[in-house]
Amino acid sequence: MSMPLGPRAFDYAQVDVFAEAPLQGNMLGIFTNAAGLTSIEMQALARETNLAETSFILPRDPLIEREQGIQVRIFTVQEELRFAGHPTLGTASWLYWNHPVFRGADRITLELPVGPISVRFDRQDPAKPGVFATMQQNPPVFGAIHQPAAIAAALNLSVDDLDPDLPIQTVSTGMAFCIVPLRSIEVAGRLNISQQASQVYLDSSDAKFFYCIAPATPLSGAHWHNRMPFYNGEDPATGSASGCAISYLVRHRRAASGEPILFEQGIEINRPSRIHVQATLGFLSPPQLQGNPPQDVVPDLVFVGGRTIPVATGRFFLP
Repeated sequence: MSMPLGPRAFDYAQVDVFAEAPLQGNMLGIFTNAAGLTSIEMQALARETNLAETSFILPRDPLIEREQGIQVRIFTVQEELRFAGHPTLGTASWLYWNHPVFRGADRITLELPVGPISVRFDRQDPAKPGVFATMQQNPPVFGAIHQPAAIAAALNLSVDDLDPDLPIQTVSTGMAFCIVPLRSIEVAGRLNISQQASQVYLDSSDAKFFYCIAPATPLSGAHWHNRMPFYNGEDPATGSASGCAISYLVRHRRAASGEPILFEQGIEINRPSRIHVQATLGFLSPPQLQGNPPQDVVPDLVFVGGRTIPVATGRFFLP
């Protein structure tokens, strides 16, 4: 049966990000040339793909792209985001394979609403699928410390389920997450968060989402086991939150400055993800003080990396 074609056709690719094999990690839809699409149409297409996020590449003159980066917009099914981790890494990886000028480049910069984000491509292992890349996120900004009782109520937990030795704190490297340290992986495994209750709390806080972290089991090969409630479901891998979490762990001395750390996520929803993170300490600058004492230090170099694997291509037709 032939398919009726609209007057406008838009090429589309789908990749799995932070994946070690196809059909793992976090799915990303990419509209590879979104020129001519309105913001309303981009939002509608993101709803149509029904993925956690969909990115839209807006090509410009190669000289502008070389100086300022390749312009990209990112949408969830509900809204446009100023920054998101797995769309940044996945879109840069697609450009690494396909961009007419920057194909195979050591470094590709995306211009996002939060500013330019650089993605580095080191030597690739031909025995492994896809491509491995590392993004440098913006320096973290540390926000509010949250009360354990209020967080426990919002997340349908008891206070005893929370790590008593770590604060619950908002951190942002472009998107603000409330980092919630759990007492154990057992607690992480039985999370049953009410979207309504958690959203009520977030709406009155300085964070947009929760990101729950717990020490991983030694046999997993990971250091931390993480989960993130996302709208009415769960996110398989959250690159933006991972940058916040490693900044938090280094600042609170649960990871060493410059130490490579491995996060696992998506295990409970059968989308296993491996997220490589690293942060190094530096002195606070005035915009980052946020009520912290001047002698405090926070990470100023934040890196988040992982593997992207292509899984599908297609075309959308619009009137």
